[in-house]
Amino acid sequence: MKLHEYQARDIVARYGIPVTGGGVAATAEEVQKVAEQIGGPVAVKAQVHVGGRGKAGGIKLANTPAEAFDAGKAILGMDIKGLTVEKVLVAEAITFEKEIYLGVILDRATKRVVLIASSEGGVEIEEVAKTNPDAIIKLAADPLLGLQPYQAQELAYSIGLTDAKQARQFSSIATGLYRAFVENDAELAEINPLVVLPNGQLQALDSKIVLDDSGLFRHTEVAGMRDIAGEPESEIKARENGLTFIKLDGNIGCMVNGAGLAMATMDVVNLFGGEPANFLDIGGGANAQKVAAALDIILDDPNVKVVMVNIFGGITRCDEVAKGIVEAQKIIKRQVPMVVRLVGTNEEEGQRILADASLTPASTLADAAQKAVDIAKQ
Repeated sequence: MKLHEYQARDIVARYGIPVTGGGVAATAEEVQKVAEQIGGPVAVKAQVHVGGRGKAGGIKLANTPAEAFDAGKAILGMDIKGLTVEKVLVAEAITFEKEIYLGVILDRATKRVVLIASSEGGVEIEEVAKTNPDAIIKLAADPLLGLQPYQAQELAYSIGLTDAKQARQFSSIATGLYRAFVENDAELAEINPLVVLPNGQLQALDSKIVLDDSGLFRHTEVAGMRDIAGEPESEIKARENGLTFIKLDGNIGCMVNGAGLAMATMDVVNLFGGEPANFLDIGGGANAQKVAAALDIILDDPNVKVVMVNIFGGITRCDEVAKGIVEAQKIIKRQVPMVVRLVGTNEEEGQRILADASLTPASTLADAAQKAVDIAKQ
């Protein structure tokens, strides 16, 4: 779940990170009112879940409330990469001397929370990685002790903040961002840029947080901040139906129960020369309604040429899956060949239900994958 800049700003501010003042506006009149409250130059920034706002004209500077009104009028309603701007952040304009990047991510390779810092802020960190990888410094926090202040200070020195006061402030900011990441179950927390002001102080100019959907049940107040604009419709449907779905680039739709089995299924499809069109886990105990919803989501992808169903009936009953497939075939908009492997609880009943349907049965995972790949290549 992505948060807007103003939402991320408010969260990091709770952890003692200095942020810019200002407020959110949905009309040009509100933009002018916030600018009057700030009482100085402001930046009017589009709030959409895409990058490149500045290049698209979604960020404008204004020296007076009247100019802010004009900026708000120009930005609100603007289309940026297919998304309509409905809100803007009106923030005090800051004069600064240097831009820094600071981010926190989960590094799956090392199984650690890793801080990333660079003296080249203000641009996408991926671009820095391409053009000047030596400018990126990484620091892994201890899984038990967390990020220690001395580590954060060393990180400050490594990106050129050699002044002792700056290093201590950077340490405080890095520790705060680390806590914001951990305590909110985030996948990403970053400040870009973190700027050095003329007086030497540091301030967060732009914040970004992406939350792990699996942890939202612990943060109901944050879950209500979700803005579905820009999210793929298939992922919205999957979330509404309690499914785990990720779209991929292949043409073999996969419906599987269990994340591990889904990964194994995609691996076997690749082994036989095919490419999965999605990762879709219907979960344990899936009923006919959920199965029908899953098939509908899979077939929303026009690239799908065949659907491969691989169900191991433990908690999930094979007869319920079969009922869902038959039900879905009656209502789905697009018919494609289906290869079905059902093994486990109520397997015989499930096979009986599917016997009269236009399906290709499979006895093993390898058999199902081979048949699906052959159909997809036709």
